[in-house]
Amino acid sequence: MDFGFLGTAAALAFAAFGSALGTGYAASSAIGVWKKCFANNKPAPFMLVAFAGAPLTQTIYGFLLMQFINNAAAAPSMLRLGAGLFGGLAIGASAAMQGKAAAGAADALGETGKGTANYLIVIGIVETVALFVMVFLLLTLNAFS
Repeated sequence: MDFGFLGTAAALAFAAFGSALGTGYAASSAIGVWKKCFANNKPAPFMLVAFAGAPLTQTIYGFLLMQFINNAAAAPSMLRLGAGLFGGLAIGASAAMQGKAAAGAADALGETGKGTANYLIVIGIVETVALFVMVFLLLTLNAFS
């Protein structure tokens, strides 16, 4: 059995798991903020949808990593397994933490109505971890293609 194939599944599964956690954190906060806005007859910021959806992109990065692992069939099996396992975990952790940051951003925006650009920048910084992991693993796997 070629354990490298498990890396392909792990890359997507762990990234998607993190996205599910992250969107859950951020969406829960967005719903709470909207409830407060409605209860106080304040306008409910639609921008919270973007905060809630931000961690979904890491699922795409996991899918891309999965494809890179599949295309690196000449790479050692354990490298492909490790890239999928650890890369997927790192991407998923980025998504989960991005969701926590987005939850805080939703709360702050709902409370003050200010700072949208700052919040988006911080949410983007957390996402950068996932991008770095994906690109660095692509470069590592590319050496064997």
